[in-house]
Amino acid sequence: MPIISRFYGIVVYMLWGDHAPPHFHAKYQDDEVSIEILTGKVTGSMSKRALRMLEEWRQLHKNELINDWELAESRKKLLNIAPLE
Repeated sequence: MPIISRFYGIVVYMLWGDHAPPHFHAKYQDDEVSIEILTGKVTGSMSKRALRMLEEWRQLHKNELINDWELAESRKKLLNIAPLE
């Protein structure tokens, strides 16, 4: 589980060789979601506050997320992405 960012108790990660479409995973407390990078579609459940922060972060870092997705497809080391401040 390569962690690519952490902020406000949210852990964001990707899995090597994961299924399409490009997405990332996030954990917050006991909740876990998968979020599509390009569309923002959420699978799973998490507090509205945490989801708002993840959406803001996704919007700010789409290009970096796509880059990490491509690295993950090739099973290469993922790059850290700046947290939401």
